[in-house]
Amino acid sequence: MKPLKVLLVEDNEADAELTRETLDGSRLPVDLRVAADGTEALDILSGRLGGERTEPDLILLDLNLPGLGGRQVLAAIKADDHLKSIPVVVLTSSDAESDVVASYQAGANCFITKPCDFTAYQQVVEALEGFWFCIATLPRGGANV
Repeated sequence: MKPLKVLLVEDNEADAELTRETLDGSRLPVDLRVAADGTEALDILSGRLGGERTEPDLILLDLNLPGLGGRQVLAAIKADDHLKSIPVVVLTSSDAESDVVASYQAGANCFITKPCDFTAYQQVVEALEGFWFCIATLPRGGANV
């Protein structure tokens, strides 16, 4: 089976490492790439960092990023014909209703507030994995199919 490609856009190294460790324990092969800020995420998606466009199967996006924020990244993804069909899960520390509403209005497929507890965070990542990788059907072979 071809690995599922996930782009995690997360500036908190501890959260990124916990996500990586949890997905490494997955029963499915997962190719996780991490972008530490919004600019790096868009560079990865556009191919500016590696020569060719990267079209992950799923994007996990923090809203509160240094520089180009998650809201702007989400808007750019959903405005790009090559990327807009990629599911975007907003995974953020915010629980503000305005962030929830704005994220869905901008095209997010899901909004999850990160739990503060280590075990609860790991359970959220496992639940995301179970839903997006085992229950939902993702477009494979590139998002622009």
